[in-house]
Amino acid sequence: MVAVGDTIGVEEEFHVVNGETGALEPAARRVLRTADAEPELHRSMVETASAVQTDLVALRADLLEKRKSLIEASARHGLAIVAAGSVPGSGATASRVYPNERYERMAQEYRQLVDEQQVAACQVQIGVPDRDQAVRISRRIRDWLPTLLALSVSSPYFAGQDTGYASYRTIVTSRWPTVGPPPDLETAAQYDRVVDTLVESGVISDAGMVYFDARPSARYPTVEVRVADSCPHIDDVILLASLARGLVTVAAEEDDAGRPLPEAPQVLLRAATWRAARSGLGGHLVDPQTRTAVPAGVRIDALLRHVRPALERRGEWETALDLLGDLRSRGTSATRQRKAASHQEVVLGLVEETGRS
Repeated sequence: MVAVGDTIGVEEEFHVVNGETGALEPAARRVLRTADAEPELHRSMVETASAVQTDLVALRADLLEKRKSLIEASARHGLAIVAAGSVPGSGATASRVYPNERYERMAQEYRQLVDEQQVAACQVQIGVPDRDQAVRISRRIRDWLPTLLALSVSSPYFAGQDTGYASYRTIVTSRWPTVGPPPDLETAAQYDRVVDTLVESGVISDAGMVYFDARPSARYPTVEVRVADSCPHIDDVILLASLARGLVTVAAEEDDAGRPLPEAPQVLLRAATWRAARSGLGGHLVDPQTRTAVPAGVRIDALLRHVRPALERRGEWETALDLLGDLRSRGTSATRQRKAASHQEVVLGLVEETGRS
């Protein structure tokens, strides 16, 4: 029988851009003719999904192969691919959704919200066979999700402006009615009743529109951790995957041991996410349990202590330390982007990082 955390997968969202100017291009249909990828909400976006994997080495190879397929397909049309929460042109002009009945229905219902949803995320799927436990695990890990966001921030620019945020993608997506920390639920039946009510009321059209920062997947026996920006650097994706699996594994062990579910006010959990989106690793992060603000580095060190036993059992502890050390030395994507001389240079730098192995 598959145990919690035995399987792992990653879904990456990408922007399609002009290979010379860096401007967004509504050319997903051309790219998808030959790429190993799927459409996303907008015509300037595509998505890949890894196969179900069990170890980080295979996961990395799989994701690199998916990126290679996208890059080669795009280059045939003078286009390029960017893995980042946003690019400077995101949200600058209205964009038509990909020609798909579901996306067109969403565009009609949510209007400006869909128009501005030109942002990309990185989502990690961790195997959790029991849906009741998946609901509780989503709740158990929510205190740590802002820390994962802080590690991934890659969207400082939106609508041609430096927003002042490290992850403006988080701010853009926060306007959906079903976004934010996982709610105070304990069973799959409770979760399903909430989703059914949202669908029946017309707030959302289907279960796939539940966008909590972590949730039981609407399609797979997994917990889906969906708080992170899309990451240009492939090593940052692998770091996020490892830490997310560690969090889910530890949460399952706490659940099996009968540990009480953690309590924290939703307003404080949302504030912790906002704080991470605002400054990434460049300021303080909020600890929802102690209800204090601590330097980002202190919060990251606490996360490492929390997941270390799970990572050591999988032989991933040293890998995670190395990947985190590399990230800390080069800085987050948001920090690197702000060093570019122009918006064009920002995007071309992201193109180069996205294609690096």
